[in-house]
Amino acid sequence: MRSYIGTHQVVTADDYLELALGTPLELWLGIEDESEEERAARLDAARDILAHPDYRDLPDDVARIAAQAIETHAPELFNVIPLTRPTVRHPHARKGAAA
Repeated sequence: MRSYIGTHQVVTADDYLELALGTPLELWLGIEDESEEERAARLDAARDILAHPDYRDLPDDVARIAAQAIETHAPELFNVIPLTRPTVRHPHARKGAAA
């Protein structure tokens, strides 16, 4: 089954996020092995976008999307199984002897 938002086909979770935010995720998260010059240009572009009136609600939108994702996936995120610490006996301790 295919998913579409408007005319855009959504294939991955990142596609949903990019369409919800209206910007590519790499703009905000960066890419692996980017140079200092690329990073500076990317951050400059991000600042320009945040300064634009059309994107004034972007921080709130990001917080809302993150909260919804946490709420949706909370059972998996917080499925914590406590680990027990193994008891280590001293090799010369006698069984039943007071320590």
